[in-house]
Amino acid sequence: MTDEIDTIEEVIDNWRPKLLIVGAVIGALTGLGAAYLLIQRAEKDGSRPELSTKEGISLGLLVFGLLRQVSMLGGGEEK
Repeated sequence: MTDEIDTIEEVIDNWRPKLLIVGAVIGALTGLGAAYLLIQRAEKDGSRPELSTKEGISLGLLVFGLLRQVSMLGGGEEK
């Protein structure tokens, strides 16, 4: 009987690595998509891909905002 309980607990705790892997894949695909869009913009302008300081700061703030929203998912609290 204790073997069944240990197995069930292992299955329940098994979601962490899966979630980390899914998050890593989504992050990598998002980064790849962003790089592709940056390359497309540079090719359209006929220049090298560059981000200005303003664009970098804006992008950083957007990423922090996105991470904040993701961390609030499933919290059950509405503000």
